Amino acid sequence: METLKRLLTGNEAVARGAFESGVHFAAAYPGTPSSEILENITKYEEIISEWAPNEKVALESVIGASIAGGRSLAAMKHVGLNVAADPLFTFAYTGVTGGAVIITADEPGQHSAQNEQDNRNYAKAAKLPMFEPADSQECLDMIKEAYRVSEEYDCPVLFRMTTRVCHSKSLVMCGERKEREIVPYERKAEKYVCVPAIARKLRVRLEEKLTALEEYSEKSPFNVAEYNNRDIGIISSGSCFFYAKEALGDNASYLKLGFTNPLPTDKIKEFCNNVKKIYILEENDPYIEEYIRILGYDCVGKDRFPKYGEMTTDIVRDVILNEQTEEIEYNCSRVVDRPPTLCAGCPHRGFFYELGKRKNVMISGDIGCYTLGFAKPFNAIDSCVCMGAGFSIGHGAQKVFDKAGHGVRVVSVLGDSTFFHTGINSLITIAYNRSNTVSVILDNRITAMTGHQENPGSGKDAKGEDTNAIDICQLVKAIGIKNVKVINPNDLKEVSDVLDEFLALDEPSVIITRWPCALKKFSEDDKYEFAEAFKDKYQVLPEKCIGCKLCMKCGCPALSFDVDNKKASIDQIQCLGCDVCAQVCPKKAIERKNAK
Repeated sequence: METLKRLLTGNEAVARGAFESGVHFAAAYPGTPSSEILENITKYEEIISEWAPNEKVALESVIGASIAGGRSLAAMKHVGLNVAADPLFTFAYTGVTGGAVIITADEPGQHSAQNEQDNRNYAKAAKLPMFEPADSQECLDMIKEAYRVSEEYDCPVLFRMTTRVCHSKSLVMCGERKEREIVPYERKAEKYVCVPAIARKLRVRLEEKLTALEEYSEKSPFNVAEYNNRDIGIISSGSCFFYAKEALGDNASYLKLGFTNPLPTDKIKEFCNNVKKIYILEENDPYIEEYIRILGYDCVGKDRFPKYGEMTTDIVRDVILNEQTEEIEYNCSRVVDRPPTLCAGCPHRGFFYELGKRKNVMISGDIGCYTLGFAKPFNAIDSCVCMGAGFSIGHGAQKVFDKAGHGVRVVSVLGDSTFFHTGINSLITIAYNRSNTVSVILDNRITAMTGHQENPGSGKDAKGEDTNAIDICQLVKAIGIKNVKVINPNDLKEVSDVLDEFLALDEPSVIITRWPCALKKFSEDDKYEFAEAFKDKYQVLPEKCIGCKLCMKCGCPALSFDVDNKKASIDQIQCLGCDVCAQVCPKKAIERKNAK
C-alpha cells in the first residue's frame, strides 16, 4: 500500500480516515469546530456527502445509510448532538448494518458556542463506545478502528473531538482507500422497528454489547500506559495528554486513554497501583475522575484543576510542580478592545440600526453572525439560547406580554440557515397558535457564520453543484402566514415602514430581509439578482460634516471619527457601498464616490 505523509488538521485527518475506511455516505450540519470535516469529505468523489438542514436530519440520514448496508458518518459540534439526541439513543439500541460513526466536536473554552457541555456524558448515557483522538494521526487511525469496532460489535460509535484537535495540524501517514462492499439489504423488523416489545429485547442486547466492549477496552491499542517517574501518575485523554507531556516530560508516568467508553477498568487499576500520586487531566467534566474514585482510588482532579475552560501546560506545571510561568506585565489601559463586529457591507447592519430604535419591544435573537446585534451601537437583541429558539422564545414571551397587558411587542430574528435548521418548526407554532409576533428571517443567501457553507436556500449542494433552492417566502406562506414581505435591509426607510406596519398588526407576520453576505462568493443567480451589490464606494465630504457622529451609530468598521478635527471618514478599502451611513447622515455629508 502506498503511503503519503501530509500535514493535516484533525478535521482533515478525519475526512481522510473516512475515505480510507471506504465510507459511502456522510452528512453534517456546519458548526465550529466541526465544519471542515464534511467540507473535506466532499473532495472525495467516492463518498456521497451532504449538508443536512440540521443535525437530527443528518444523523437520521446516516442511520438510513447504515441500514442500507453502507458505511456512514455524521459530524456536528457539541450542541448539535443535543439536536440529534433523539435518534442517537435509539440507534444505540438497534445497532448497525454498515458501520456508523458520529462525530461530536466539543468546545472547551467556548470559542464559538453558547455553552461548554461535555459530550463524553452522551456516550455513557446512550451506552455508546467512544474514541477520543489526541492529534491528527490518531484522528485518522481511530476513525478506521471505529468502523471496525462498529461492525464487529454491532453498534454506532461516538467520536469525541475538541477544538484544539479539530484545528491543530500534525503530520499524518495517509494510505489508500480500502473499498468496503455495501451489505445486501435484508428486512429486519426485530432489529430496526423500535416499538416497545422489540426495544425491550434490544435493551438487553445493548448491555451484552457493552460487556463485550469492556473486554475490547482493556486490549485497545489506544489505551496505553507509559512508565517513567512513578511518583507522579497522569491519567488523561485527548489533547490533555500532550499538555501533560509537554509540561512534565519523563518526570511522570502516563495512562493515555483513547477509547474512553467503556473505560478499561483493569488497565486503570494496574496503573494506579504502580504510581504514588494520581492526577486526572481532563477538560470540562470529571468524567474520568469520577470513575477513578468509584474504583476506590484517591486522586487530584477538579479539586485542583479548572472545572471549565481549556487545559494548558501552565496549569499543569502550576498544579503538579507548583511552578508558575513568568508573565510579561503591560499597561492594560493602553490596549484598545476589539470586540467582534458585523463586517463592512453586512446586510444585517441597516436592519438592526432601525430595529434598535424601537421602544417597548423585546427582541428575541438566535445563533449566527446577527447575534452581534445585541452589542453596541445597536443594542437590538435581548435573548439568545439555541438554534431556532429565536422564534419560539419570541412566541412564548409575546403570549405572556399580551396576557399582562403591558403593551410590549416582540420582534424575533434568525438567519436563513437557522430557519431551515429549526426555525421552520418554531414558525409553525406561531402560525398554529396565532401569535402576533413579528418574525424576521435575515436571508444573507449563505450559512455565513461557520464559513459560507451552502444551505437549502442557496441553490447549491455540499459539492457546489446546482440543486433545488427552497423559496423561503413561499414556504412561509405555505405555513399559513398571510403577512409576509421581502425587503432590502440596506433601505432604512423600507425597514422602518415595514416594522411600523407589522408591529401594528394583531396577527402573525414575517419580514424577510434579502441581501447577500458581503463575503459571499456570488453564484450566477446572485450576479443577476444583486447586480449592483458591492460595486460602489462612499466618502465623507469634510466641508459638510458637522461632527455629529450619528453615522458612527451604524457600527460600520469602515467608519472612523477624528476627535481632533471632529470629522468622520470612510476607509475606502473596507467600504462596500451599502449606503446605510449616507442615509443616516442628517447633512448629506456622505455620498457615493464619483457621484455625478
